[in-house]
Amino acid sequence: MVMPLRPERGGFLRPFGCGMFIRDFLLGQASKYWEEIPSIDPEIGAPQRDIHYWYKRALHRAFAEDAVAREEELRISKGLPPLTIEKAEERTKVYLERIPYKLTRCRFHSFVVYFSNLQRLGWVELTGKEEGSQFQDHYAPGPPRRYFRLTKEGRQAADAAWSNPLFALYGERWDREHLRQLRKKHKYTTGGKRGRPAKAKRT
Repeated sequence: MVMPLRPERGGFLRPFGCGMFIRDFLLGQASKYWEEIPSIDPEIGAPQRDIHYWYKRALHRAFAEDAVAREEELRISKGLPPLTIEKAEERTKVYLERIPYKLTRCRFHSFVVYFSNLQRLGWVELTGKEEGSQFQDHYAPGPPRRYFRLTKEGRQAADAAWSNPLFALYGERWDREHLRQLRKKHKYTTGGKRGRPAKAKRT
């Protein structure tokens, strides 16, 4: 049986997957993605907002490192000496500062929806710890920051399951063929206001 070419971690457009990062962050092991990510107490856990923030920052760091790697490949192709460790780190910081926060996808709403699937799987749970939160100046206090931690089932789940929690939750219903059939049934509009098809242009 011939297996399709697939990345070991994350996806073709991600250096590492969201599920794997969440698990490692709640285990207090996220510093392996980037040494600046704080290590938390696995029993205390962390709020979703913090996990999402460091996931995005870790992705940015990985993209910056890839940019430096491409820059060094170009230098070598021109016969120039490779970058020193110090210079490479300096260039990485330059690229990191230039990356907009919204460069990568996974906005917070999407992250919350993704995280809810982990709750449905029973892999994460509320610890009971909460913190007050508030919006910017003169706004009413926001909802509390609730802390989550891994459950016993979450710690025991295999890497393959954490790499694709949706498949772990839905099984074969989440395979590519199923998604392809759903897309075929969906009726897409071609523009216009309120979903009305756009008028054909005169020739």
